[in-house]
Amino acid sequence: MPRFEIQHLDKAVHFTFYFVAAVLGVFAIREYSQGMANYRKSLLYIFVGLLVFGIIIEVIQYRFTLDRAGDIFDGLANGIGALCGVLATIFLFSKKRRLNWKQ
Repeated sequence: MPRFEIQHLDKAVHFTFYFVAAVLGVFAIREYSQGMANYRKSLLYIFVGLLVFGIIIEVIQYRFTLDRAGDIFDGLANGIGALCGVLATIFLFSKKRRLNWKQ
């Protein structure tokens, strides 16, 4: 059976996971704090937290595993995905949209 391969599909997967994690993280903070958490700080915490987490995971894969390889471009895809996720939530909570940060 022929194999169907898409180049750099793993980068798209990294981007997607971190995009979704950022959006869900912002919504989780909003729900947990019932809209009382500072909006800008919440965005910053999610972005920095995901960025640091992605870097740590790649370093661990590079240094401590034999069957996995850390990749700088995976880390970059993680960071871009997190940034786009945060930007998407900014768009969703903009004043012209229906979603309000405070409940």
